[in-house]
Amino acid sequence: MQKIVKQYFIPYTWITLASAAYALGFNWCYAPNKIGFGGITGVGQIVNHLLPWAPIGTVVILLNIPLFLLGWRLLGGHLLVSSLYAMFISSVFIDLLTAWYTFQPMEPMLACIFGGLSMGGSIGVIFLQGATTGGTDLIARLLKLKVAWLPMGKLLMAIDLVVIVAVAVVFQNLYSAMYGLVALYISSIVMDGVLYGMDLAKVAYIISDKHREIAGVIIHDIDRGVTILHGEGGYSGAEKQVLMVAIKQKQIVALKEAVKRLDPAAFLIVCEAHEVLGDGFRTYKQNDL
Repeated sequence: MQKIVKQYFIPYTWITLASAAYALGFNWCYAPNKIGFGGITGVGQIVNHLLPWAPIGTVVILLNIPLFLLGWRLLGGHLLVSSLYAMFISSVFIDLLTAWYTFQPMEPMLACIFGGLSMGGSIGVIFLQGATTGGTDLIARLLKLKVAWLPMGKLLMAIDLVVIVAVAVVFQNLYSAMYGLVALYISSIVMDGVLYGMDLAKVAYIISDKHREIAGVIIHDIDRGVTILHGEGGYSGAEKQVLMVAIKQKQIVALKEAVKRLDPAAFLIVCEAHEVLGDGFRTYKQNDL
């Protein structure tokens, strides 16, 4: 029972909540302000503009069918099923919100900011649960298999640019594309922050004559592993021991205090580290984002 809850109930609950946020962001910020939106939802905007009787959510579902058939063999059943659910429920939420309440236009820049935050955050959460919302999200997930080095937010931004321009042409409004680009940039930054920002860590290099004492404190008090690198002073030629430690953001203050207390003359370098894999951090998964 616990395995079922962990494997299915929790992820699908997150997908449902994120899909609701996705629909709210679209209906509240994008649609009433005619801000160009990328992806299949943007194509749905175009179809709805040309054929007002065609609900955007329904159009999105229909357009996604060939994409899901294409992705089935490449991505496997689990990701496609969860993506199908995310696509379906987000599209249903969009149509239900449209029928339930008509949002009024707001100041366009505010719509870009809050729409980008809502969309980027919700899509990031859906990606974290091993799903997509279909459309260009699914295309980006397929392309990620070939260009694994490119962050998902940047990959999606490149794909969505074409659709945003098309939306602006149909609406005959250049500002629609310009605001759409601003919202797209914000959403890509937020999405990458959700996907990769939680893995932010630091790497510290410590050069000290009391490296053994410092290493002991790091291991026993701060609970982090330490690697001792053998170095040599470039000017003096003296042998130096360099401590290298990957440490979480919240532990950096304790590390600095310990180093200063044990050796005020120690040389300390702290660098940003992303996607740290290993004990105490993330574990690598196949087809990881």
